[in-house]
Amino acid sequence: MESLINYLLQYEQLNAQQIELIKNSIKSVKLEIGDYFSEAGKTANQVAFVQEGILRVCYYNKEGEEITRYFIDENNFAVDLNSYNFQIPSGEYIQAIVPTQLLIFSRKDLTNLSDTIISWDKIIGKITNKALMEKVNRISPMLAEDAKTRYTEFHNRFSTLVNRIPLNYLASYIGITKNSLSRIRKELTE
Repeated sequence: MESLINYLLQYEQLNAQQIELIKNSIKSVKLEIGDYFSEAGKTANQVAFVQEGILRVCYYNKEGEEITRYFIDENNFAVDLNSYNFQIPSGEYIQAIVPTQLLIFSRKDLTNLSDTIISWDKIIGKITNKALMEKVNRISPMLAEDAKTRYTEFHNRFSTLVNRIPLNYLASYIGITKNSLSRIRKELTE
């Protein structure tokens, strides 16, 4: 729980009473490999902070293929923002790919924090802006690159994740087959 409080304190000062209110608003949830935090077709009504582990955000394309959009690791929030903000069914899944410990805020608890802590909306706004910028920076540079460059770039930017993510999900994320990824990794280690 301290990791969440330290994360929030990066954006704004909070007093002891506010910190206690935040702690009392959280539910701790453990997901096993393959468990979903959020599912397509359902409306998002919770926001998670990843205390430990990795989530992946994925969807199914028109051909029925599972596509990994991105990964969410420790000290980051997870939510389908569009579904949460507009109360519409989600178009994507958020799934644990390793055992994952989440700190969960319900919509009701977040509303209560917003009504009680004057700077809460400011904190959430800063966190949301940072997350959206990271998302754009994560996806945009990789679109025009070849597979080897995409993998190398992922490895350089997310070196702490590269060996924790199953190959099939990493391959899906960079847009190649698992066999191609294995070949690329082998070439780079020779």
